[in-house]
Amino acid sequence: MFIPGMRRAAVGLTALAVAAFGAVATSPEQADARPKPVDVTLLALNDFHGNLEPPSGSSGTIAGQTAGGVEFLATHLAELRAAAKKKNTITVAAGDLIGASPLLSAAFHDEPTIEALSMAGLDYASVGNHEFDEGAAELLRIQNGGCHPVDGCADGTPYRGAGFQYLSANAFKTATGKPLMAPYAIHKVQGVKVGFIGMTLEGTPQIVSQQGVAGLSFADEADTANRYARELRRKGVQAIVVLLHEGGTQAATGGINDCVGMTGPIVDITNRMDPSIDVVVSGHTHQAYNCDINGKLVTSASSFGRLVTDIDLKIDRRSGDVISAAANNVVVTRDVAKDPRQTALINRYKTVLGPVADRQVGETTTAITKTQETLFGTTLGESPLGNLIADAQLAATDDEQNAVAAFMNPGGVRADLNAGPVTYEEAFTVQPFANNLVTLDLTGAQLYCVLEQQFVTGRTLYPSATVGYVVDPAGTTGTVADPCAGTRVVRGSLTIGGTPVDTAATYRVTVNNFLAGGGDGFSALTGGTNLVTGQIDLDAFVDYLTAQSPVSAPTLDRIRTTAEVPAV
Repeated sequence: MFIPGMRRAAVGLTALAVAAFGAVATSPEQADARPKPVDVTLLALNDFHGNLEPPSGSSGTIAGQTAGGVEFLATHLAELRAAAKKKNTITVAAGDLIGASPLLSAAFHDEPTIEALSMAGLDYASVGNHEFDEGAAELLRIQNGGCHPVDGCADGTPYRGAGFQYLSANAFKTATGKPLMAPYAIHKVQGVKVGFIGMTLEGTPQIVSQQGVAGLSFADEADTANRYARELRRKGVQAIVVLLHEGGTQAATGGINDCVGMTGPIVDITNRMDPSIDVVVSGHTHQAYNCDINGKLVTSASSFGRLVTDIDLKIDRRSGDVISAAANNVVVTRDVAKDPRQTALINRYKTVLGPVADRQVGETTTAITKTQETLFGTTLGESPLGNLIADAQLAATDDEQNAVAAFMNPGGVRADLNAGPVTYEEAFTVQPFANNLVTLDLTGAQLYCVLEQQFVTGRTLYPSATVGYVVDPAGTTGTVADPCAGTRVVRGSLTIGGTPVDTAATYRVTVNNFLAGGGDGFSALTGGTNLVTGQIDLDAFVDYLTAQSPVSAPTLDRIRTTAEVPAV
């Protein structure tokens, strides 16, 4: 356990302490004879999301520099290990290494990413929510190896599994109450033990499809960490690191190594953790920060392999306690040599993927971004790309299922579209989840409730061009138990096709199957009836781009405020 100021407080032991603990060094020679602390370096990343190649657009920059790409990441990791004592370096990750990945990885069920990170020297990783995208059985296959049960070994070679250990302390098999995977690991460095506890966020069932978490339950993060910290201490482990796929956000003025105005779940979770826990490597929010929260070092390396957190620990050789902990977020710049083994891996999978990725499916007149507009001081507004996707989903179901409106969840829009030709790979990167479109019946009253639920969940549903409504910033927000009680959406302002919505009438609405199942907290959508499942959302998007090209960024005028529309 590392307590700030411990070393200063230890100076000047009394005679009683000397009697109890032995003679205190009285000369420099005696002081130098004490065992020196063990230096341990942790190299940490999070939210890699299968970005083997350098991400494009804003996703490929950080701190004013272009960054990312596993060929460069591997080189930076090697250089950081060389700068430290190689045998004293442990490489860790805080979840979402896979899932929501570009086509190069996702087309092979993210096996390329696991191979690449194993080759880059990863030792331990917590399980993020996206590790559950294809279910628990698939996650176990990713860990242990074996060909995919449906697609086989798509690249023609055996899949041997991860060369690192996934840790999952708070995901339990509901039937048995046992952890799905190993909850922790103990790593010895020069005789001292370092314990790593891995976990995902407790709210995983709300942000992953129900098929993905079937048969699992998730426990409180702090309670679970404290439980296993006690178990580790009983095994003689005093240096404890939590790899947690949950995070927070600092103020916009903060840099990659700052901790300005930190907010989010990570603050409460860390404050409730046992003092014996020394370091929390976090993730999920795709933010960069370097914090001291309640005496614990708390870090995050943003996302997509653009940063590596270099954490230096000094551990007392006798007690096993962490004496000091410090961190530095290092940009994974692209001005270093590419790791040749990673280049060979990428080229091998590109060859297998063939011409599918490069097939042009459409064209844009300008860049179309996923960036949300600001709505009354918060980023709860529309997104050009989100609106475009909603339009594509309506176009895929208006004639087929008589849909009159469509809504898209913001978390499903993963990348920007650049100006010019759009390839299949680029479209896939925007929508990588392979969700099915679902068209269902909602009453007008249920539609108002769905829109009110946006302000409870803190997530905006991007509407198709047929939808329009007005938001009152002074309105009240409903509750989780009763989102319909909110008054943020001005009654009478909601229109579909230019006609005011009748609360008693029924409307055919299209969403993806994730939302239809209540994902992202939109439980009001589970009240829909007459559900019909349609095509994959990516296919609808590709069809729309092909049919409508050249495509322009939609105007952001579907959600307006009372400041723009004083009277309805």
